[in-house]
Amino acid sequence: MPHFARMLMGPDHRVLLPASALVGGVFMVLVGTLARSLTSAEIPLDVITALIGAPVFAWLLRRTHARGWGHDRD
Repeated sequence: MPHFARMLMGPDHRVLLPASALVGGVFMVLVGTLARSLTSAEIPLDVITALIGAPVFAWLLRRTHARGWGHDRD
């Protein structure tokens, strides 16, 4: 969620830290609601967060790599 919040808010840490907490909290509430409503048996939150978070993080890494961020430019 911090990486997603950085995309939304930019690199200013004064804004990024509260935004990361808010985005992460909202994400966990949504995942908790999803976990309780999908089936009659409650699905563990870590399973759902991994199923959602891993592909999103991979997408963010690919997007960042495609833009050329993180590479030394001489």
